[in-house]
Amino acid sequence: MTNKISNPTRIILTVCGLGLLVVLFAPIWRIELTAPQYPEGLYLSIYANKLAGNVDIINGLNHYIGMKTLHTDDFIEFKVLPWIISFFAGLFILSAIVASRKLMNAVFFLFVSFGVLAMVDFWRWEYEYGHNLDPNAAIIVPGMAYQPPLIGFKQLLNFGAYSIPDVGGWIFIGVGAVVLFLVIKEWKAIKTNRLTKQSRAAVAVGLILILTSCSTEPQALVLGKDNCEFCKMTISDARFGAEIITKKSKVYKFDDSHCIKAFLNEKKVEKEDIAKVYFVDFNKPHPLVEADKAFFLQSPALKSPMNGNIAAFTSKDTLEKAVLSFYGNTTTWEEMQK
Repeated sequence: MTNKISNPTRIILTVCGLGLLVVLFAPIWRIELTAPQYPEGLYLSIYANKLAGNVDIINGLNHYIGMKTLHTDDFIEFKVLPWIISFFAGLFILSAIVASRKLMNAVFFLFVSFGVLAMVDFWRWEYEYGHNLDPNAAIIVPGMAYQPPLIGFKQLLNFGAYSIPDVGGWIFIGVGAVVLFLVIKEWKAIKTNRLTKQSRAAVAVGLILILTSCSTEPQALVLGKDNCEFCKMTISDARFGAEIITKKSKVYKFDDSHCIKAFLNEKKVEKEDIAKVYFVDFNKPHPLVEADKAFFLQSPALKSPMNGNIAAFTSKDTLEKAVLSFYGNTTTWEEMQK
């Protein structure tokens, strides 16, 4: 079979190369910081050649806890990254011009390897800045490190840090996903000269898995370590716990139905930003169940940590058995929010 790639593949490769050139001017990564004293939030934008956003304010905060200040000139990455991105843009366009499948595959392998190395370097940078602290800093918390999350959310003292790709980063990821599709497409074309319906479905699933980075699955409560998001008390009784998971995968944990209802009533997070709400099953081994699918019992005999006195159950049968021990009223999540 020929080593040549199809004309549609050549066109898409050219678009991918041009798309990488956009990354030279768009922010690649974004770190957002939220805290009570900064209700509007702070952010740090990372471009291919510079840092932007609230850099001065963040540096001022970092000074108090002993972190190094951030300066564009201190990072060699900002000097070489524009050249590397331009190099890959040129290789993708060259692959399209010469229509070589082998060259396209080689460029894709190098591109993915660079992406992995870039993330490792980013993690190393975050680790160094979060752990190498000035011992003479104004604020010292023994054993505390301030490494931001590589991706997702992390609580750092009273600051919530959220790290996610920005426009340029999503273009970079999108180019990788599209070229992966092209590599698979051309490989299949050599074997069968066409893609079957089954292979199309597999490619689609693969792309979805690559592009999907946010999870709405619940996280187990860690007794004695996790704190309630509303009352700030350490969670010590798993039977009455609850969770809110946002569409950005941020998790809020609560020790009582009273706390999660108060949290929602104060609009700490907007309803349209909520992906799922979970409650802990009162019965062992205390799995988490979606609020809309749970069965609830309200009884003063339950004596929950903050006197919400509401327990959740996975099934109606377990709820009815509980009523025999804890006399009270059944309710629903919808009624609880009124």
